[in-house]
Amino acid sequence: MSFFSNCLKIVFVFIVMINLVGCSASTYKRRKPRSYMIPEVESEWILIGSPISFEEELWYPEDDIDILSDDEVYLLGEYNDTEFFVAKIDVRPYNRIYTKFEKNKFRVFEKKAND
Repeated sequence: MSFFSNCLKIVFVFIVMINLVGCSASTYKRRKPRSYMIPEVESEWILIGSPISFEEELWYPEDDIDILSDDEVYLLGEYNDTEFFVAKIDVRPYNRIYTKFEKNKFRVFEKKAND
């Protein structure tokens, strides 16, 4: 009977170890959502319609806004102390770039068609 109880103990320990290893392998680190700074006020140069110069082209602010989370945009750079972004799903040549002015609200900038 002692042989049987020892085998039973070994099987029990083996099952417990597999469960512990299986559980630890299935856990993952949750990444913290990205958060970009929200300016207190929108820059004056944007409000008067001045463009962003990016990749040798001028991008003008529109009255449109897009609702995007910070995880849906990619930081391209900074212009006149204002960060500007592109949607992660956009590809070059970009259709729009954005500046952030409220939580999940991004002002649209577009290139003007040459006349």
